[in-house]
Amino acid sequence: MPEVKLNNVVKTFDKGRIIAVDHVNLTVRDKEYLTLLGPSGCGKTTTLRMIAGLELPDEGEISIGEKRVSDLPPEYRDIGYVFQEYALFPHMDVWNNVTYGPRVKGWNEKKSNKIGREMLELVRLFERTDAFPSELSGGMKQRVALARALSSGSKLLLLDEPLGALDAKIRTDLRYEIRKLVKDLQLTAIHVTHDQAEAMAISDRIAVMRKGKIMQVGTPQELYLNPQHIFVANFVGESNFLEGYVADRVGHKLTVELRGGIYVKSLNKDHKKGEKVVVAIRPEVLSITKGEKSGVNSIVGNIEGFRFEGNNVRYEIRLQNEDMIVVVRPALMAEWLSVGEKITVAFPFEKSFVFSYPEKGLRTELALE
Repeated sequence: MPEVKLNNVVKTFDKGRIIAVDHVNLTVRDKEYLTLLGPSGCGKTTTLRMIAGLELPDEGEISIGEKRVSDLPPEYRDIGYVFQEYALFPHMDVWNNVTYGPRVKGWNEKKSNKIGREMLELVRLFERTDAFPSELSGGMKQRVALARALSSGSKLLLLDEPLGALDAKIRTDLRYEIRKLVKDLQLTAIHVTHDQAEAMAISDRIAVMRKGKIMQVGTPQELYLNPQHIFVANFVGESNFLEGYVADRVGHKLTVELRGGIYVKSLNKDHKKGEKVVVAIRPEVLSITKGEKSGVNSIVGNIEGFRFEGNNVRYEIRLQNEDMIVVVRPALMAEWLSVGEKITVAFPFEKSFVFSYPEKGLRTELALE
């Protein structure tokens, strides 16, 4: 069964002037569904293409199972590849698209037909065997592309933004279908996406990439509950960021002075008194009460705007020190508040994160490119 390893892999373009993948080290476990998540241009698709053999690394090694494949062409790597744009043969019907791989490999007709039937039944398209790609919906095309990739018999499946071209409802439904197929067939899958909700929903683990580097690898829960970088705290989920200085420290409990002489408490074992830091707070852990209230981690502010988002209400709040934050509350539980209303926001100290202030500034650290 395939375990995929990347050891110090580098890929550059434009004669070395553009570093697409920068010394990436990553192990994808056998039968794992791992997602490469990051903004456009971060190197995730280039990484996938190097695993597939569509690009060759400039430095480092790639292994699939016990085999070093860094220099091997794609046909010798035994992979299934699902492209974002489907890449179906327009002149072939569904049946011939799906059985193309087995036939090219020289499998006999009986074996090719058997795998074709199994794969099309698996993606629930056996009744459309005689349809051409132009006659199918986007969701059907992607399922045909998935069946074609699976028909190769490979235990390693690579998916490059496979749902990006689909409508929202189809995309949501199909992502769960793909994960179920992968798990039912006991495959190893590497899935590229820029959609954090998609990554959180389908992945065993996620590797967050930025500017060619892997920032953090972990389960969706680990990335959300314990981000190790400011970028991860902002890209996986959402966070408010408040700048300040460590005013006091007792054990693992910090007191941070924010702008305007506001003091908040948080947990952290790495920061020293006097250090400039950034406190990150998820919008959904903040509570709102009307009027001015006192208490630990309670800050007075005014509602500057709000948006009803269906399941949630999103409030934009100007704190008394002029910092802006966002609070998200479930719509069915939210107390509806008016623009201009004075309120107090509060949060549990154990549900905030403290990071060292970035050398190049907070805005630069949060930038997607």
